[in-house]
Amino acid sequence: MSIKPISSSVNCTLTKIGQRARLPVAIAGVLLSAQSQAFLPTPLSIMTTGELADESTLESVTAPQKNVVIAKAVVPSSSNVQTDAQKSLTSAAESLLTDWRTQVKTENLAQHTTWRRLLYFYDGQNRALTKKKTESLIDDPSFFLSERGQQDSGAELDAMLVALAQELTQSSTTNDKRANTQANRSISCRFPARVAWLKNVLTIDDASLSAECPELDEWTQKLAPEQLSIMFAQEYLDNPTSAFAHTLLRIDSKASVADPSQIHHAYALNYTVGGNPADSFPVYAVKSMIGGYDSIIEIDPYPERFAKYIQDDERDAWTYQLNLTPSEVQQIIRHVWETKDLELPYYFATDNCASEILRLIDVVRPQQHLLSQLPYVVVPSDVVQLLNKESLLGSTNYTPADSTLRQAQLNEVKQQRDQLGYHNSAKQMINEIKSAQLNPVSSMSDNKQTLLPRSIAVSDNNPIDRHPLQLGYVGMGQRGDNNYIDIGVRAGYHDTLDRPSGFPQFFDLEGAAATLRLYDKDDHSSSHRDSQPKSVVLQNVTLIRGRSFNPINSAKKGKTWGATIEATRVNDGSQENGTDHLVGSVGYESGWSWAFGTPKANTGEMPPQLCYTFLSGTAQTGRGLNKGFRVGTGVNAGCRYQINNQLRAQAELQLPYWYHGNSNESDVRGHYWQPISTLGLQYDIDKKQALRLNASYDWQNRVADHDDVQLSYRRYF
Repeated sequence: MSIKPISSSVNCTLTKIGQRARLPVAIAGVLLSAQSQAFLPTPLSIMTTGELADESTLESVTAPQKNVVIAKAVVPSSSNVQTDAQKSLTSAAESLLTDWRTQVKTENLAQHTTWRRLLYFYDGQNRALTKKKTESLIDDPSFFLSERGQQDSGAELDAMLVALAQELTQSSTTNDKRANTQANRSISCRFPARVAWLKNVLTIDDASLSAECPELDEWTQKLAPEQLSIMFAQEYLDNPTSAFAHTLLRIDSKASVADPSQIHHAYALNYTVGGNPADSFPVYAVKSMIGGYDSIIEIDPYPERFAKYIQDDERDAWTYQLNLTPSEVQQIIRHVWETKDLELPYYFATDNCASEILRLIDVVRPQQHLLSQLPYVVVPSDVVQLLNKESLLGSTNYTPADSTLRQAQLNEVKQQRDQLGYHNSAKQMINEIKSAQLNPVSSMSDNKQTLLPRSIAVSDNNPIDRHPLQLGYVGMGQRGDNNYIDIGVRAGYHDTLDRPSGFPQFFDLEGAAATLRLYDKDDHSSSHRDSQPKSVVLQNVTLIRGRSFNPINSAKKGKTWGATIEATRVNDGSQENGTDHLVGSVGYESGWSWAFGTPKANTGEMPPQLCYTFLSGTAQTGRGLNKGFRVGTGVNAGCRYQINNQLRAQAELQLPYWYHGNSNESDVRGHYWQPISTLGLQYDIDKKQALRLNASYDWQNRVADHDDVQLSYRRYF
């Protein structure tokens, strides 16, 4: 059951007084107000309305107050008659404000990093799709006491001081009945993280603030936060929304700290997108990218959330304890209370599950500036690596998915059979695989309350060990008789020839990649000018390219499929003496894959070698194509071979059959085969450097330059 956000509202009204008292009170009120405006540092009207203005706006304080936001503060409302006690109360509040304002001005606390982060100001961070840096990301008026709080952190700080002074000076004179009526309304209840910070920097005694906050207390007691950990669930291509992995915070109580396997004593804080179930996936994807949905903060029992990843999605999980002090843990939880009801835009690439964790830590570690170190795209694995670099990760725990445990059992059976020299028939092997896929083994107990001890070795998919996701490369090659240089970049992620450590096995997902090709033009004769390529061409721009491999002879469940959206350079071969040209291309593949070889001993990893066969469909459009389009279907088959830890090879044969439509021209073909074979070989120099050899051959007789060979240097960053 989720812990639902609880919001409260305050209706502050004045009690009616007798007719006879109205005129003298009104006259007295005018005189007192005029004197306060002339002599007091904070006008009396501001103390009663809660609106605090800076010096530029004090001149207009005599005007009627409209839309006062600070009304959430505790304001005396039992009588319109200002008693001697109320006068002394106001005087005490004014004295506190004078001292606090002096300290705020001296230490420039309004611009303090922590204060501005508590208000969601994005100082020093590049946010291409979110609001400008000069204002808070929050535009909900309930989040601010000052009407100018979203644009001015100083105005919001001043308003907080007013409300805090009122609350502090009133606490000593408020009776029990009144305290009960004001429960959950005070500033200490609504903004506990802000108040905690102010108490620290202004050295306010905790005992002087006696506000009762039953809702906050109940919420905090239910969570019982003692320790925070970050949980990383690996990439899951079979669900596009989880293709880039996921992170959440594990909130541990004393019981789960003492025994981490007792996960029923822990809660999960999950930051996710509040999408519309009625939207199609393309609409969902676009809205998630551009902030078309609000974010949601979900707080659920940890077993309920954890089971979704390791059982339903069958994703290995890594949990890292955060090196935070007890006071920092409590401050993060207080800040979550302040922000859990807010409607914030969700941006898939910048403001997501991973960025929110960094933002929460930034609130209590202002000196480390975590979020600003990932300025444009925030990916869960990058967050884990950054926290590790900043020495914020403590103990590590690996939890294998159900499929990983099933694969470990299958590996053990195969190993024992090989040691005995016994080989199953094909039928027996199929039965073993089917049995393994149906095996209910899990890392969680049957009641999903406890983590069970694992008996297998840790898989090589710790995200801390992976190469950086961004890539730049320079390649020298030859296509036909033409020499060239390729310059390329890839924003992410990983392909099957990249260094595999830290990633799910056979993981293949690339996005936001582009290659520029520079040809060496030595021959400028007119006889070759038409057939030769241009000096500089855009070779390809890939929006997304990926393949999900679920070998049918493993314990994994799921289909083998792939998808591509890109602009790429082709020679369609429909016309004699055709030249390369850029086309838009969309493709989908569906097929089968198999894992071969000997897996690592005592692990749940699949065998290291992979072969696959896809049935493919592709649609392309571009001005250089005959009739402006072509559609193709065919077969793509290949194998990937892990030679050793540093060297991998992959070969593939593509057999597409293309159709352009009928043509009356004798030298133009409307349909044809265009076989293409490719070979790739990569050697890892280290975690951030590699050499790659690529070769391809176009078997179509109408293509002038059949072969393309390239050697490239690749740098991950």
